[in-house]
Amino acid sequence: MSDIAEMRTPYRSTADTFDLDDLVSKDPFKQFQNWFEFARSHPHIEEANAMALATSTKDGYPSVRMVLMKGYDHSGFQFFTNHGSRKSSEMSENPNCAIMFYWEPLKRSVRIEGKVEHISEEDSAKYFHSRPRTSQIGSMSSQQSTVVESRKCLQDRYDELKEEYKDENKIIPKPEFWGGYLVKPSSFEFWQGQTNRLHDRMKFRRQRDGEVIDSKLTHLADDGWVIERLSP
Repeated sequence: MSDIAEMRTPYRSTADTFDLDDLVSKDPFKQFQNWFEFARSHPHIEEANAMALATSTKDGYPSVRMVLMKGYDHSGFQFFTNHGSRKSSEMSENPNCAIMFYWEPLKRSVRIEGKVEHISEEDSAKYFHSRPRTSQIGSMSSQQSTVVESRKCLQDRYDELKEEYKDENKIIPKPEFWGGYLVKPSSFEFWQGQTNRLHDRMKFRRQRDGEVIDSKLTHLADDGWVIERLSP
């Protein structure tokens, strides 16, 4: 096994801690917005909307991959994919999922757990037609997650569709097998890295019905959310 134990980078001052008083909002969506907007404006972060999406089969076999968030509001976090893909199959079996954003230059991450649901065909089509034509054709060219003979097979199909829709005025139809999903959060965790490994972890979760709050550990937030600090 390769010895990488010495891969340690002192990347943050312990003075830059993150606590309740440092929260911009007691609304987790607004707190996410603050961190996300800061990340997207950072010169060394190219795709602040890149997120890991973890799904699982109904039997509990997990898988994870990177996707791009394409919108968010208080209803949840939106992304698009092929309905025939492995992730889509697993989300159909088991709607419980998790997403994670990691912004390395900031040493920050946000973990979100919740359930996923389809967005409307109308909204999927609207987003599909907002994409560059090359991306639209690319989506039509691939039966995602299926076994393919070669790269050439993919390229040939792409070239064929590119020729078919070379007229810029010809609308490319959204494939029936492609569309959007919405992750509806039940918890958020905001993580701020620290050099001494005493990382800061602030978790928002929904208050449970009938739950008695210990005010030393759990703090009331907005709209039915509570906040707790987790040990690193």
